[in-house]
Amino acid sequence: MCGVSPPADFPEQYARTRRFTAGIPRSFTIAPDGRRLLFLRSLSGTDARSSLWALELPGATERMVASPDELRPGEGTVPAEEATRRERARERHSGIVAYATDAAVANACFALDGALFAADLEGGRVWRLPVDQPVVDPRLDPTGSRIAYVSGQALYLVSMDGAENKSVATPEFERISYGLAEHVAAEELGRDRGFWWSPDGSRLLVARADTRKVRRWQISDPADPERPPTQFAYPVAGTENAVVTLHVIGLDGTRIDVEWDRAAFEYLVAVTWHRRSLLLTVQSRDQRRLQVLEADPDTGATSVRVENTDPYWTTIVDGVPDLTDSGDLVWSSDVDGARRLIVAGAAVTPPQMQVRAVADVDRESVLFTASTEPTEIDLWRWSADGGLVRLNETPGVYQGRQAGGVTVLTGQTIDRGQRTTVLVGDRTVAELRSLAEEPTVRPRVELMTVGALGLRAALVLPSWHVPGASLPVLMDPYGGPAMQRVLAARDAYLVSQWFADQGFAVVVIDGRGTPGRGPDWERTIHLAKSSPALEDQVEGLQRIAERHPELDLGRVGIRGWSYGGYLAALAVLRRPDVFGAAVAGAPVTDQRLYDTHYQERYLGHPDQHPEVYDHDSLIADAPKLSRPLLLIHGLADDNVVVAHTLRLSAALLAAGRPHAVLPLPRVTHSVVDEEVSANLLRLEADFLLRSLGPPGGQ
Repeated sequence: MCGVSPPADFPEQYARTRRFTAGIPRSFTIAPDGRRLLFLRSLSGTDARSSLWALELPGATERMVASPDELRPGEGTVPAEEATRRERARERHSGIVAYATDAAVANACFALDGALFAADLEGGRVWRLPVDQPVVDPRLDPTGSRIAYVSGQALYLVSMDGAENKSVATPEFERISYGLAEHVAAEELGRDRGFWWSPDGSRLLVARADTRKVRRWQISDPADPERPPTQFAYPVAGTENAVVTLHVIGLDGTRIDVEWDRAAFEYLVAVTWHRRSLLLTVQSRDQRRLQVLEADPDTGATSVRVENTDPYWTTIVDGVPDLTDSGDLVWSSDVDGARRLIVAGAAVTPPQMQVRAVADVDRESVLFTASTEPTEIDLWRWSADGGLVRLNETPGVYQGRQAGGVTVLTGQTIDRGQRTTVLVGDRTVAELRSLAEEPTVRPRVELMTVGALGLRAALVLPSWHVPGASLPVLMDPYGGPAMQRVLAARDAYLVSQWFADQGFAVVVIDGRGTPGRGPDWERTIHLAKSSPALEDQVEGLQRIAERHPELDLGRVGIRGWSYGGYLAALAVLRRPDVFGAAVAGAPVTDQRLYDTHYQERYLGHPDQHPEVYDHDSLIADAPKLSRPLLLIHGLADDNVVVAHTLRLSAALLAAGRPHAVLPLPRVTHSVVDEEVSANLLRLEADFLLRSLGPPGGQ
């Protein structure tokens, strides 16, 4: 290695800071009168236990509302349903990880290690409610009088003083739940809840999920043979989904079933219960139709408010539908090659802007994120009076919330980490403190556009690199739909920089199908995920090497996790002429072993397109392996189950192809354990350097 040695402690720092997210303000709620802002933040950059905080306005006085260390010292037992909810949300923290408020943001509630707590935000009192059963997803009614929560598979209701605690909806049979988001909803649809209060707090809309026809899978712990396997419902591509129905349940026990054409629209995507209307979003199994239904909570009848159709698939946009105070529908639709914001039936964003998500509708204004350049995500506000206004001044990756004339703007740029500012109108009144640690690495990143397709790419060189010195190349992509890696955000390249400082020129490329470039770009992978993804990595690499001849194309490795792990294994199996080694973490190797909504969107139904599933799977490619391959998989992964890695490994063994497998006991799809997370980085770097050779080597 040349020059200055890289910091030795980055892997430990990366792990103990929860990827530098500990100590950062998050999960914001603004009172409708603009007097108060709630948020979560841990007490330091290495504290994984989040606390609940308040910022009182207009004086911008910050105070702690509740700390997990004060309420329940030590780590308690998290209910199984809560553990699943956190896994679906990729939640890396503990303590108070979620909370809910009444409409006025005068009271709050939260679960802590299965116990239920409430907080009087005006008086400052926090108390534990006398609920014996473990609590999941508690939510205050808008008036602040009662809390609804899930325990087991049932929905309960408790008064704020704990005097009344009763069941609202109880499963009739095994494998039925009330008030919980089923697997597809939480993993793919962006719906993380299963019940909603009416605006006046007099009744609840409750989702019932019947998984009796859904495939049952089991996860065992080979490291503990005495522990019984965990069984769960997993709707694998081409099989039955959960049957999800909705029911309006009154506090007096009355129940009204909400009716819609479930045969045509079996996915419940979103629910919005506005004071003006109850709106449901539903999607067809083939995902070519997406409807917003207006429901009558008194009768259960529904009517179509708006419908999107597409010959490939309709895209779910977070935060819609919603309504302005005057009743105008806020929606999103693909028009003229762009994802547009639609208000009252008219597109209010231009064709060169790609809408990402709607954050909030405050009175008559809409706060949303959108891109005019794919590597940047801006925060915008639209209103009929003010038009379109971009709230961030510098390029980067931003998000926000708004209510009561107050806006929270949070984001980072390519040069700095996340900052959170609070605005009243257009005036900054406060900056919420970030207690996050500063990384020991400083990304040295060049963003570029390459090739005929205009691929967005990033090149990360060692901090000690001398121009002209030859470097082995490490491709570090995700490369699949619904996620970007090439962004104008510093923290996106911290791990890549650490790998670069081990002696690599690290290349990150977003190929066809990735977000931010519009519907046509996303749909180029329809019925063909693997070929475009691999072609774009190769094309981008070659074009970058033309600009940077120090990249040694005779020594190219690739690493990735999840879709990135699939792409890494795909690369060494099908293009060994380009890729000399791969680390594949949690790869989807058999496309028939992943869930319905994700797979059928891109590959169609496996009964209708078996050849597509065969082509995009890796098992049959096992005899082709001629390069070093390290497979890594968490044995407790219930999203991409370890069977993917084991089936590929078995096929490689049967073909006599040497490879390495690293099993991770008790690790899910998200690696949270500090020791495992830190050591994985070192093991990957060591494997790749041994396989490709050090800088300057042959």
